[in-house]
Amino acid sequence: MSLDAEAKPSIKIENIVATVSIDQNIDLEKIEKEFDSNVEYDPDQFPGLIFRLEEPRVTALIFKSGKMVVTGAKSTQELITAVKKIFYILKSKGIVSGKVRPRIQIQNIVASANLGVEVHLEKAAYLLENSMYEPEQFPGLIYRLDEPRVVLLLFSSGKMVVTGAKKEEEVSKAVEKVFQNLKEKGCIREPEVDLSVEEMLGEDEEL
Repeated sequence: MSLDAEAKPSIKIENIVATVSIDQNIDLEKIEKEFDSNVEYDPDQFPGLIFRLEEPRVTALIFKSGKMVVTGAKSTQELITAVKKIFYILKSKGIVSGKVRPRIQIQNIVASANLGVEVHLEKAAYLLENSMYEPEQFPGLIYRLDEPRVVLLLFSSGKMVVTGAKKEEEVSKAVEKVFQNLKEKGCIREPEVDLSVEEMLGEDEEL
């Protein structure tokens, strides 16, 4: 079977980091009083309040200026659901106005992927532009793409980490692009086939 038929990259979104803003200041002290068990607030140590949502499981850093940083979502839809839920809760307690409309901007999507094949990292580092491989410092190859603008950490096992994407489709596009580049430049290891003794000798031969 060919590599195209055998290998198909798998992708999993691990974390989405987004900023959220509204045109209103937020009373952090009031949030702390209303939601003592789900928040952490120590203005002497950090100016933001940590707000944890259980479902979906995300964490929001909320600042008095009306800005937030939301982390932990596993998809864009989950991020939107989480932000809506956070503001529904804050509105229900009178902490923010019912008229506010949060603006969401994704800053970074972190994903893991598996190409399903092993990779010649030394060869890839030589043939791929914008790549760096120093195995004595780090076991993975660092590969920077211009389009989409992401950074990938690629390991000999075929597993990788993708960072810097702003949209989920950019992750898919980056993984597919890297996979095609590796195949075209001959950086994919041929899959090993495990044969039994009988298969190696032939069905009619005996030890």
